[in-house]
Amino acid sequence: MKLLFIINPGSGSHDINLKEVISKHFEAKKTEVDLFELPKDCSLDKIKAKISASKPDRVVAVGGDGTLKLVAECLLNTETPIGIIPAGSANGMAKELGIPSDIEQALVLLEEGKLQKIHVVKLNNEICIHLSDLGFNAYLVKKFDTLPDRGMWGYAKATWHALWNHRRMEVQLKLKDETVTSKAAMVAIANATMYGSGLKINPDGKLDDKLFEVILVKDYSYLEILKIWITKLPFNPKKIEVFQTADVKIVSKHQAHFQVDGEYIGRVNTVEASILPAAITVVLPNQTR
Repeated sequence: MKLLFIINPGSGSHDINLKEVISKHFEAKKTEVDLFELPKDCSLDKIKAKISASKPDRVVAVGGDGTLKLVAECLLNTETPIGIIPAGSANGMAKELGIPSDIEQALVLLEEGKLQKIHVVKLNNEICIHLSDLGFNAYLVKKFDTLPDRGMWGYAKATWHALWNHRRMEVQLKLKDETVTSKAAMVAIANATMYGSGLKINPDGKLDDKLFEVILVKDYSYLEILKIWITKLPFNPKKIEVFQTADVKIVSKHQAHFQVDGEYIGRVNTVEASILPAAITVVLPNQTR
């Protein structure tokens, strides 16, 4: 087996030499290893060219959700499996898929894990493998990126700032059989069930069906989300509504902050989302769904 590792040296805040750890792990094995460290402002074309030249059996994303998204974009609708080494700040998709946070355990999984096709969501000109949203959380992501403090302390500071400075939006959701108009603190387009923090925004989400969820958070109802997280009770529909769909058009009266898989995209008025079924193949632990 040949493994191509796409390594993002800027992911996370660890001091581990990822190339060294990977090389050492495989030095006594028959597995062939190719290491490609992402340069700054690396284009998709360069990554695709590397994959084409390397001809690997599996491509491994070493980083956070942003790195995994880059690899997924290069391997959409191909049969080449994607492995994941969680080396980012939040690693939301790795947690979703049950990938071990321990790098050595994650490396073992690359050869021994099972393969499963999952869907992704196309959003305007982006793809989403994990979670995206308009409004409050996207504003929080933008603020978090400007802070020198990382980790939970930085996240807490960004949250406090967002609570004081973000205002609700006026949005319209155009679904297949209905149109919903509402004020909203945030609208999440959920491919997965939970954020990297472990907060479960989308309890009923599945990665291998033909639907995704749109979560309309009408007010700053994070206590409502915490209630779901702790008690497993259903959302209060007066505060949060969930719609299952294969496509949606979201229109905001005023430009709204927008993020995809933890990357702040900018301010937009419109997001069009549609499902891409069985779009990528991932390497999972044998005991996961």
